Amino acid sequence: MVRETGYYDLLGVSPNASLDELKKAYRKLALKYHPDKNPNEGEKFKLISQAYEVLSDPKKRELYDQGGEQAIKEGGMGGGGFSSPMDIFDMFFGGGGRMQRERKGKNVVHQLGVTLEELYNGSTRKLGLQKNVICEKCDGYGGKKGTLEKCSTCKGRGVQVQVQQIGPGMIQQIQSMCSDCQGQGERFSSKDRCKNCNGRKVERKKKILEVHIDKGMKDGQRITFNGEGDQEPGLEPGDVIIVLDLKEHPVFQRQGDNLIMKMKIKLVEALCGFNKTVRTLDDRTLIVHSSPGNVIRPNDLKCIYNEGMPLYKEPYEKGLLIVKFEIEFPEKHWLPENMLPDLERLLPPREHIMVSDDMEEVDLCEMSDYENQKRSYSREAYEEDEGPRQSGVQCQTQ
Repeated sequence: MVRETGYYDLLGVSPNASLDELKKAYRKLALKYHPDKNPNEGEKFKLISQAYEVLSDPKKRELYDQGGEQAIKEGGMGGGGFSSPMDIFDMFFGGGGRMQRERKGKNVVHQLGVTLEELYNGSTRKLGLQKNVICEKCDGYGGKKGTLEKCSTCKGRGVQVQVQQIGPGMIQQIQSMCSDCQGQGERFSSKDRCKNCNGRKVERKKKILEVHIDKGMKDGQRITFNGEGDQEPGLEPGDVIIVLDLKEHPVFQRQGDNLIMKMKIKLVEALCGFNKTVRTLDDRTLIVHSSPGNVIRPNDLKCIYNEGMPLYKEPYEKGLLIVKFEIEFPEKHWLPENMLPDLERLLPPREHIMVSDDMEEVDLCEMSDYENQKRSYSREAYEEDEGPRQSGVQCQTQ
């Protein structure tokens, strides 16, 4: 039993979630609440990252399941023991952590929804991104060279401090980036400022990226465009990382290199064989054949070789197409009673039991009839309000 589920609830998964389910949940939430996308959700991003850090480690997860968050803190992760949320994000999405961010601009991560057909056949998608590039007019300097002066608003500190009174004798200091110098501590006068970038040193431009989706790529797989991130003076540009997000398919489910589908067949087909057609993800038609006498049972699994997903980097090799069968049984009274003995003679013999006088014979009832009767009795008991209410009914006996 799991003592508490707070970390699981943060990621929106059940306590028995697999590592793949944890990764997928973290990926979506981290992209949604990343400070670059949601500046006001920094605390939420931090909590999500902490939850993933614990649950993705088998030893920490076992400790958490047994003793909850308190056990994690007592186990050596409290008091600042958690890793930086940005470091966890960078490790998950292919970044290099704190040291890399000092030498290199931050990576830009985008989620790209893809269909199962695209992962099966391969595809090329064009993605338009807005990115910062070094201003061509001032070459990233921000204005006329030699005219940079200390910002008078923040006195060169790059931050502004505001004092607010929050109660009698209580004040609060709020520190924020200086809006006049954008946290640089220096700025150009209006006449010396670059008119193209307005002193920001960078300008926004649209970049079209061609994303090549290879056959056999997987949900969550990353495609990296090196050096295509935002540019910033004095730093090597970061990367653009595209994360594939597989959309649900109405027929097929992917499981590794295999595809799984459900197939409904009638009882006569389950007993006497059938031919069924299946439309593949590359628009071919397969005729699925089952020979007469080859009995198919409910939830039976059968497979077709080399009709699953193409293997990544080996697209001529494919996994299995796994078919799970659902049997459609006839409706009640589909055959006249006088013909049932003829049918029974064709089927395997039924099991006979020895009946004695001390046995009781009962009929099977429909559950829906039971529930309707139960509600009817409860309603009558409430209306009459006499004596104890009946809590249920019994099936009729003979």
